[in-house]
Amino acid sequence: MTDHVQLLLDSFVERLGRELILRTGTAADQAERLFHAPFVVVAHGTEIDPVLNYGNAQALALWEMSWEEFTQTPSKLTAEPVHRDERSRLLAQTRQHGYVDDYSGIRISKTGRRFRIERAIVWNLTAADGSHAGQAATFDNWLPLER
Repeated sequence: MTDHVQLLLDSFVERLGRELILRTGTAADQAERLFHAPFVVVAHGTEIDPVLNYGNAQALALWEMSWEEFTQTPSKLTAEPVHRDERSRLLAQTRQHGYVDDYSGIRISKTGRRFRIERAIVWNLTAADGSHAGQAATFDNWLPLER
């Protein structure tokens, strides 16, 4: 997991020119710091129907899932069907431009609790060999919505 966190952090710096978290200590220290950060961080892979492969503690709580559930969930299921086209456009825009830094949209938890995320940053993940390795997002603003 520490390698994946380094990929998230390195890609964030590459795209946005700043650090997502304080990068002191070992890779394990940084993974622990990201997992317990006071903001949401999620990521998915490069599958045709991308599956979530990272969610920090804030993300797991917000989507009301365990790590095991979260990392087996197709990322499109974090949005209601009516909002999936909007989500697809966001991911395509991110893929083309490298990142989007002011995204807002509606998401849904495992139990059906709806919430609006605001001012999210979505960025492409790039492996050490330069290949596309997925996408990640972070945000610290969300509002609960009526069901």
